[in-house]
Formats: sequence, C-alpha cells, structure tokens
Amino acid sequence: MARAEIGVYIPQVSVTFEQLLARALLCEQLGYDSFWVYDHLYAPNLPGNDALEGWTLATALLARTTRLRVGHLVLDNNFRHPALLAKMATTLDVISAGRLDFGIGSGSYEPEHGEAGFPWGPLAERSARLEEALEIITRMFASDRTTFDGQWYQVRDLPNLPQPVQQPRPPIHVGGIGERYTLPLVARFADVWNVPTYGLGVWREREAALDTACEAIGRDAATIRRSLEAVLVVTADEHALVEARARAERRYAGPGWGLAEGGFVGTPPAIVDRIAELMDQGMSLFVFFLADRGERDMLHLLAEEVIPHLPR
Repeated sequence: MARAEIGVYIPQVSVTFEQLLARALLCEQLGYDSFWVYDHLYAPNLPGNDALEGWTLATALLARTTRLRVGHLVLDNNFRHPALLAKMATTLDVISAGRLDFGIGSGSYEPEHGEAGFPWGPLAERSARLEEALEIITRMFASDRTTFDGQWYQVRDLPNLPQPVQQPRPPIHVGGIGERYTLPLVARFADVWNVPTYGLGVWREREAALDTACEAIGRDAATIRRSLEAVLVVTADEHALVEARARAERRYAGPGWGLAEGGFVGTPPAIVDRIAELMDQGMSLFVFFLADRGERDMLHLLAEEVIPHLPR
C-alpha cells in the first residue's frame, strides 16, 4: 500500500498573502506534502471579499517555500490559452525544482466568466475545449515542439524549452465524477483522479465508469492515483468536538461540501481510522479543507496526532 499524502486546501478569500504564506510555511515545517488554492477571479458568491489570483499566488508560494508541493484544485481552462498555460506550468516547475501539481477542469462558476468576458457555454462544449487543452498541454510537457489543429485551439510547431523538471511531467490532476465527460478525460490524460467534495458519497460506484473508460483506450486504471477533497474537523477530545462539529455544519452546509459523506469529523484516532479505511479502497492523496481554515490548532493536531499513525 502506498503511503498517504496529506495536503491542505485554503481558499484565498478574505485572507492576506502574508497570512497564506505563514500557513504554507507552517505546513512545510510540520511535514505536510502539499498546499492547494483555487482558481477564481473572486470567491464564488462573495464578490465583495478580497481574493488573490490563483496562478500568481501559487507562484509566490512556491518561490518562498523549499519542499512543499503547491497546486490548484482546479485551474479553470477557460481563463488561459492552453499553450500559454503549458509554458507557464513548465516555467513554474523549473523555478520550483519540480514541486508543481497541475490540476485543471472545465470551469465551475459561470458568473465570473460573463463578467470578465471569458468563454463559457454548455458542459459538452467546455469539456471539448478541455480535451483539446489537455492534448496540447500533455504534448508540450513531453516534447520540444508541438503542433495541434483542433476546433478550439491551434498550435503550430511551438517550442517548449526548457522542459519540465518533473519527468515524465508535472502530475496532472483532473477532478470530477461525471461519467459522460469527465471520467473519459481522466482516463486519457490524468495522473491523478481527484474526487471533489460533492462526489464523496458516490465515488466508489463511479470507479466502474473510469475502469470502462480506461479499458476503451487500453490503459490500466491502476496507473491513475486517487485523491479526494474533504472538509476535516479534528479536535483533541470529544468535548471540543461538539462545538467544532456544529460550527463546521454551519460553515460547510449543504451536500456540495460532503461533510457527512467524507466522514472526517472526530478525534485523532477516528481520523486515522477513516483515512486508513479509504487507503484500503485505493485513495492515496487526501486534500483537506480544515474547518478552522488553517489556524494553528488543527494543523498541529493533524500533523502530530494523525499523520504519524497512518499506515506506511
């Protein structure tokens, strides 16, 4: 069994860069594997709150850390031409000495697209654009020059030098549970299948669709790592858990957050057992929204009382 990798996801809303950097540096000090941010022009449904742009933020964090991996769950394909994005990702992988995780999706929040003039369209159209984008990005990660003639994007003998530090490429994360559009893209292009919070209750049953998509192109589904995003509530004892659980249920209300489905609410032994259970089911990367948004207590508790006791 592969060891569990633990990441922390802190959406960059209503928080300063100095605060985010302090949290990232603490994560690095405490031994976390990765740190994740979002890719929106502003926090969905919170246009009046401060929000830092995702790619610039990740670049700054990687420049100020030395070991921690940094990525997005997930980049919005509609915001950047894939040829430019592949060049940006390659450059950041070089600058960070191979610490970039590359997550990408078809976009999730329509209003910001209309407000900024970015393309949107039906899911089928966005998925087709994402498919072409992934074709270009994977080719640029793998070769010195790329040519591609698609419906949405065209690239002519485009060089990409230097190549990424990570070989064969920075890990590509594709998130979602859609059987018609997303999972075929996971099968074709992804190194990591990311199960978002809204998919925590159904991801096991969707694995069959991923297996089928892999079989159709001759890929071994076991070569795709599984990861998840989940809200985590961990406290030192049951007494403190009562208040922390109630607070999390207010902050992360609704099925989209998957608080109940994730099952990551408890004291350290309960969290250890839940992670071990999911590792037995094939999960190896766990990306947590900490219920206290990365304040010191939960970061320390997870690092000191949970991670050392996970299966290795």
